[in-house]
Order: sequence, then structure tokens, then C-alpha cells
Amino acid sequence: MPKIEVTELLARVGFRSPSEKLRAFVEHAIRGKLGPVETIEGMVAIERREREDRNLVERTKRASLGSFPPLADFDWNHPRKIDRNLFEHLHDSLAFIERAENVLLRGQSGVGKTMLAQNLGLAALSRGYSVRFSTLAAAMTDLLQKESLPALERCLRNRYLSPSLLIIDEIGYLPCDSRSADLLYNIVNRRHEKRSVVLTTNLAFKQWGTIFPGASSVAALVDRFVQHCHVIDIDADSYRQKKSIRSLAKKPK
Repeated sequence: MPKIEVTELLARVGFRSPSEKLRAFVEHAIRGKLGPVETIEGMVAIERREREDRNLVERTKRASLGSFPPLADFDWNHPRKIDRNLFEHLHDSLAFIERAENVLLRGQSGVGKTMLAQNLGLAALSRGYSVRFSTLAAAMTDLLQKESLPALERCLRNRYLSPSLLIIDEIGYLPCDSRSADLLYNIVNRRHEKRSVVLTTNLAFKQWGTIFPGASSVAALVDRFVQHCHVIDIDADSYRQKKSIRSLAKKPK
């Protein structure tokens, strides 16, 4: 009967680590004369890291964060007003997720709201939380195209209710109908005091009625969202516009 390598035996019982990693460790264990317990602990540690890495890759794919600059690239000196201490506390501790609290990033277009929200999402992913990022327009299109109530409920539950952190971007940039307002209220209400929501907007709460004209659920939506909410207002000129002006100034005349 042919001899079966230990890496193949491990694969048969469910180890997912690449065989070359396991083989290299076995060789290290033999050379270092590690005992059986140390060898088993080492292989389990390799397998745990592999599963954590794969889990992070899968959760990152489902999060749909897209590409964005790291937090280190954010110019904190650009805004005239921003509560940097609050944001860094939220980002570093992520306690708001544990407490099912919400975050609002508010300011005009181009001041970095989306970048900051995406970095909150990345921090949550790196700490083991599930995350979902979407613009309001994309989320509503996703939900409204469902042809039956069961399909709508499955989509709501899987994509917008189950993640530990839901980020909805660009509230206020495009008008929505009353059904969209009801869906957003449904999401916020069902996540209320259970899971966190991060919203970005360019409008004050009193202006949200202009996003969903005629919708009766707007007041209830705001009421639910703000009950446990950290508000970060960003008072600044458009950073994108500033960069564009700088680029044009550098061009030879």
C-alpha cells in the first residue's frame, strides 16, 4: 500500500492550508525535534491563520467596499471643522458596532465622507465583523427590482439586515420615491438597537423630506436613526475640486 503524506491526511480531515506550508512546518518540526504537542499546536495555528485569511477575503468580497484611499491619506487639516477625535475613537475602538449605534457623516460633496465610511468598514472587516457597503441608489435599485415579496425579503435579510455593519452612501444626491423611503425605513427600523448603520449625506435631517417627497415614513426614519447616533459634520470646501485646481495650476501654460 503506497505511503500517504501527512499533508494529504490533514487535507482529508478538513485542513485547508496549502500543502507546501504544512510540509515546510513538518520539516521544521523534524529538524527542531519538536514534541508531538508542539507539532500539533503549530499545525493548528497555521490552519487557524489560513481560515481567518480566507474568511477575510470572502467577507471583503461580500462587503463591496470598492477601492479607496487609506485613512492615512485623509487630510485632517483641510476641513474647517471636523471632530477628528470622535472619528478616530469610532474607527479604533469599533465600540459603536458592539453597542449597535449608528454613525452619520455629513457634509457637502467632495469632503471625504465616503472615504471615511469605507475606512470604518475596512476596520470592521479586519476585526472580524461582516460589512455591506452600498450607495442609496444602488441599494434601492437592488431591492425594487425583486419581483416577489419572498425575493424582496430574502434580499433584505441577506444583504441589508444580517451584516454587523451596513454603510449606505450618498443619501441626498438623487431623489427617491416613497417606496424607497419605506424600504430604507424598513432597514433602519429592523436594525434598530440590533446592528449598526453608517449613513453619509449632504443634507441636514430637516431636508430629508426633499429626498423622498411625499413619503410619510421620513420622520420615523430619522427618529429611529438618530436615537443612538454619532454625528460627524464636515465643514469644508470640496477636496476633489481643490486637487483639480492644483493639478491645473501645475500644467505648463
